[in-house]
Amino acid sequence: MKITELKAVLEKKKADFAVFYNSDSTSPNPNMFYFSGYNGLGALIVPRKQAPFLIAPEMEFQRAKTSAIKKVYSMEKKRFFESISKIVNKKKLKARSIAIDKSSFTLNAYRHFKKYFKKSKAKDISFNCIKLREIKTEKEISYLTKSCSYADKIVQKSINSFKDFKTESDAAAFLEYEAKKLGLGLSFNPIIASGTNGSMPHHEPSSAKIKKGFCVIDFGVKYKGYCSDITRTIYIGKPSANEKEIYNSLLAVQKNTISQIKENSKCSQLYDFVNKSLGSHGKYFTHGLGHGVGVEIHELPNLALNSNDKIMNNMVFTIEPGIYFPRKFGIRIEDTVLFKSKPIALTKTSKDLLIT
Repeated sequence: MKITELKAVLEKKKADFAVFYNSDSTSPNPNMFYFSGYNGLGALIVPRKQAPFLIAPEMEFQRAKTSAIKKVYSMEKKRFFESISKIVNKKKLKARSIAIDKSSFTLNAYRHFKKYFKKSKAKDISFNCIKLREIKTEKEISYLTKSCSYADKIVQKSINSFKDFKTESDAAAFLEYEAKKLGLGLSFNPIIASGTNGSMPHHEPSSAKIKKGFCVIDFGVKYKGYCSDITRTIYIGKPSANEKEIYNSLLAVQKNTISQIKENSKCSQLYDFVNKSLGSHGKYFTHGLGHGVGVEIHELPNLALNSNDKIMNNMVFTIEPGIYFPRKFGIRIEDTVLFKSKPIALTKTSKDLLIT
């Protein structure tokens, strides 16, 4: 929660206040949660020169009161931006210039917003918010570390039980169930990709029988709103010497990449290092090397070919090289990594090839 830093952004942009809203209970606004600790329905208003406050519907009022924001106002039923306008006027806030996160404003919401703030100029702060979230606080790091620890335990438990699963859907359901038992959310829908399905990086688990060969397990949970991300590739059956060699060569590349990360490392150069290290297999590396992790599963930095981002202290990100042979198989090995003077893997499940 970086309200002070956000106010500095408002000062620089000469915005009177920022407004973040959430009108969908199934899809919380990440910035509203980040700056308030509240992910229910309602709105967060952050004035440039006054204390922030929440506006929440009656059914969410008590939950909003448990957030990091001390002042909470009631929202009139089905009158979202009208309620915001009334309370802003009541507090005598100037509204000449209002900062909004355009990435989370739907066209319909913006139309309603402009109905009540006709004379206000909207200034986009979506990129500013993403940048503020890029460097993690010590509290955030503790949440991310715990999130990764939970993901580790669940993935290890699923690997230990893998012979009991008949289909990819069985394995995915097991991961989800174990997360729910612990009161955790999911960072994303689990990926279980066996046999030829592994050649598709974002394969959705099917009800077909688990195929022999490599099987990619990609999973993450949310702990106190913070994500984790881990991928392990196991082998079902008996791998050939060539398959073992391919796996171990990718593992060496992943380990070498993590070990060489330094402060100010260019993300594009890390990507380039992996691509070159893969040699003839580089053409089968079809996605970015990694991404930042926080209240969203994909944040800054972006570890891709054309990225301008650099690794800085207290960043948390993934390193996930993968190779995908069309209609044959795929292998991906991924860790969530904290950089704190040196790279520290937060996901610790063994990366040695496990054969089931």
